[in-house]
Amino acid sequence: MLARWPIRNKLFVGLALLVVMVVLIAWGGIEGLYSYRSLVRSLRRVYELPIATKLMQHVGDLRVALSEIRGQGEAPADTPFGRSASLQWAQEEFRHHVDATRNTLANYRFQLADNSPDDPIGDSQREWDTVRSIEHSLERIDKTMQQPDWLFDAVQLARLNAELQYLEERAVELPSYLHLNIEEFTEEARGQYRALIVLCCVTSILAAGMFILLVKLFYDWVFRPLRVLIKGSRKVAGGNFEYRIVMNSHDEMAELAGAMNDMTVRFRTIRDDLDRQVQERTKQVVRSEQLASVGFLAAGVAHEINNPLASIAMAAESLEGRLDELLKSDKSQRDLAHKYLRMIQTEAFRCKEITEKLLDFSRIGEVRRQPVELRGLVGGVIDMIGHLGRYSSKHVTLEPGVPLFVMINQQEIKQVVLNLLVNGLDSLEDEGEVRVRIDAHGDQAELSVTDTGHGMTEEVLEHLFEPFFTRKRGGQGTGLGLSIAYRIVADHGGALEAHSDGPGRGARFTVRLPLAEMQKELAYHYQAA
Repeated sequence: MLARWPIRNKLFVGLALLVVMVVLIAWGGIEGLYSYRSLVRSLRRVYELPIATKLMQHVGDLRVALSEIRGQGEAPADTPFGRSASLQWAQEEFRHHVDATRNTLANYRFQLADNSPDDPIGDSQREWDTVRSIEHSLERIDKTMQQPDWLFDAVQLARLNAELQYLEERAVELPSYLHLNIEEFTEEARGQYRALIVLCCVTSILAAGMFILLVKLFYDWVFRPLRVLIKGSRKVAGGNFEYRIVMNSHDEMAELAGAMNDMTVRFRTIRDDLDRQVQERTKQVVRSEQLASVGFLAAGVAHEINNPLASIAMAAESLEGRLDELLKSDKSQRDLAHKYLRMIQTEAFRCKEITEKLLDFSRIGEVRRQPVELRGLVGGVIDMIGHLGRYSSKHVTLEPGVPLFVMINQQEIKQVVLNLLVNGLDSLEDEGEVRVRIDAHGDQAELSVTDTGHGMTEEVLEHLFEPFFTRKRGGQGTGLGLSIAYRIVADHGGALEAHSDGPGRGARFTVRLPLAEMQKELAYHYQAA
């Protein structure tokens, strides 16, 4: 299903996996850092222990000072002045320890105030309650110390002793609370540590799995299709135009593969067409060169032998007219002379016919052309052939169709049609048929002459339009008819082609000639109507 998605959606999926992977890793790291930060912050509570210990020490000093005051009050003195001085010193010492206790308590209070409410070691509310109790106790001690002669009052001293005992109990509670919170935090930190280890392992496994999945998806969606495309393009570049790139997905890679396959098909078609055109043009160039060479030769030969042949023919005719006077006495000699003279005359006219064909073949230059209705022209040639007795048992059929006008020289195209029809009729047995079809294809008229004769081989088709090449039965023909027809059609801007399925399977000659402008206008008006 995912393979059929566009690459854009696949990239979004890969990006989402990457984001999730980064978030998992970042969350695990941040959680670990937060736990470490909490642990570091909790260590700040350790600073309370020295202050609490110092506070306990000052409270102990107060009890010691109070014991000394009580001892001084109960012991006999050598002199009143000496006892009073001792009590005065004990009183100052007691006040000093009270002030030290108050200052230490203030430092402890400041340390508590610096703690955060969400301190991981625990709530410091009990410490605050104890600090307030100690402060109230110190206030009561101050009130007692403000009483006159409190040093000599046993009740006041007993009250101070009870207050100091209470103060000592509260001072001892402060570090115990902290120790208890640290123990609880230790257990909590141990559990958090195990949880963080599990979380780190899980997030690492998930991140590794997502990374492997991301790599696999990108390999299946991007890298492997690219390898297939590169492999296919290299095969096509190497000349294997039959190779097709196959993609199972329906994304842009598959679209690109389809475009490359279509391009390969079109390139192969163009290449085959170019090869065919090159072969045809090569054949045409060869034929044109052969025709040009023979044309120059034919022009020279025709001019050289045409006049002598005409003189021979005139002399033979004159000799034949006077022969009766010369050979009246010997009939056999006269008959023989007539026979040889007719032979000379026949061969002379045959040579003259060859030279005329050579001259027609070698003719160069533009001739006058005009719009001619092709179907009527072909019909006239067919009627002319119908009067020849040698083709009485053979049939020529012109298939019906619409009139087509072409810009041609009428006599030259008649010569082409006559040559094609005579060749087709000569290839038939005693009975057979030649069919003529005229159609329009685009801006050209197509004339096809199809016979059911003995057909042609590939070798004959290859040399068919070369001068002096003939395969007529009995050795008849000069081999110039199709060459001249080919030259005439080429001069008209058309093409003459021959096709045969093989010996005994007939042949088809196709002549293509450009349509006249009037025919194009008629076709336009006919379509508009």
